[in-house]
Amino acid sequence: MDPYGRSETFLLTFLQNIYDPLVRRGPHLELEPALATSWEQRSPKLWRFKLRPNVRFQDGTPFTADDVVFSYHRASSPISQLRPWFANVTAVRKVDALTVDFETRVPDPVFVEGLTFWVIMSKAWCEAHGASEPADLARSDENYATRHANGTGPFRLSGREPDRRTTLTNNPDWWDTPQHNLTDVEFDVIGNASTRVAALLTGDVAMIYSVPPQYMERLDQTPGVRLIKGPELRTIFLGFDEARDVLLHSDVPDRNPFKDRRVRQAFNEAIDIAAIHERIMRGQSHPTGLLYGPGVYGYTPQSDIRWPYDPAHARQLMADAGYKDGFGVTLDCPNDRYVDDEAICRSLAPMLARIGVRLTLNIQPRMQYFARISGPAYMSSFFMLGWLPNTYDAYSALYNLAGSRDGTRGVFNDGGYSNPAFDALLDRILVDQDPAARQAEIIAASRILHEDAAFVPLHQQEIVWAARDTIELVQLADNSFPLRLVRVK
Repeated sequence: MDPYGRSETFLLTFLQNIYDPLVRRGPHLELEPALATSWEQRSPKLWRFKLRPNVRFQDGTPFTADDVVFSYHRASSPISQLRPWFANVTAVRKVDALTVDFETRVPDPVFVEGLTFWVIMSKAWCEAHGASEPADLARSDENYATRHANGTGPFRLSGREPDRRTTLTNNPDWWDTPQHNLTDVEFDVIGNASTRVAALLTGDVAMIYSVPPQYMERLDQTPGVRLIKGPELRTIFLGFDEARDVLLHSDVPDRNPFKDRRVRQAFNEAIDIAAIHERIMRGQSHPTGLLYGPGVYGYTPQSDIRWPYDPAHARQLMADAGYKDGFGVTLDCPNDRYVDDEAICRSLAPMLARIGVRLTLNIQPRMQYFARISGPAYMSSFFMLGWLPNTYDAYSALYNLAGSRDGTRGVFNDGGYSNPAFDALLDRILVDQDPAARQAEIIAASRILHEDAAFVPLHQQEIVWAARDTIELVQLADNSFPLRLVRVK
């Protein structure tokens, strides 16, 4: 329940039903005022936000500028995975009870867009319950905020059974005019896809997400049930440990094969993305060669280039790199985070076996998986990951996933890729106010990642939900599910 514990889309967007951000996204992903009624850029590096008056947290305490300043310090603490979001912020100052200034290190053309996933917590509540710092989820730590919640949002937390069930009730004191007509909401964790589908068909649940492709036809033909489909902004990719001299989970005892670009390119060329698209995703994906896709600012079809599927050439690359007989390595993969994530990972074993790679699969639930691959330990040698830019701008993906790790930049660069020329382009993309020049810099940075074969981009998955006909909802391309936009007929 701690909104600063992990930078993961589902957690962040679910908690927006309880907490509010300063600025939120509307039904078409447009920016809308939330706890801030207005904002202005008073100078190239200074943003001023006017806060909404007469707002109270669910425990009755008033919302003020003190809560915004406190939330900034809490979210940017070393323990918080949200810390990279504030890498360009040098100060947050209270001007008066309902005015806050944000000062940035350099001009940031997408600063406001980056605040939409950041919700505001109560300073008094956190301090009273010993939760002024977020819990370190990488160490499975907890504090009061991991099992309790106190926001300003449309719903209140009424029940919490971790990994099983979370219940919410309508907040009658919410500052906004409700568009929803919900009184109680129950979110059930149903990890098995067939059980999840069965629960919808029997009426035990009213809506499910996500729907695996193999169940789509059945649900589409079921009276009283409808599929809701649309493109998602998230990109699914594979990453390598390129930082260690010797891999943690490999049978190569004296070196790291992934430090050799030829090996990384061989992995790219050995993976049959068309087969994944057609056989596993059933056509519900957009194969890509980038870390961001259509709908994200900076994307151009011309730069979306994959390495060709060419197992014969991949075998030659492996031999040239000194791995004629291949090597063994462990792939870390979730089984409950992305569409058919486990099935995709299992399909990679025979593909990579064609170039001599002996793949050991370590498939885990999302919480254990993220704890293993993420910082500060970065314990994976080869991993699957998905990324949705919180600003809907390519810079977010490039900076977070591929920038050289320095404590704020590259925090989600779980493989430790590093290229000074790429980092220099990041610095220019951040501050460039000329859209054409900034676009050219994004393309140049992405070309470096491609030529380095730094990652294995797979696809943008399609969002597929299913619901009873009695449910009216809005499907957003960021795969969030705001209950404030749901009505039951």
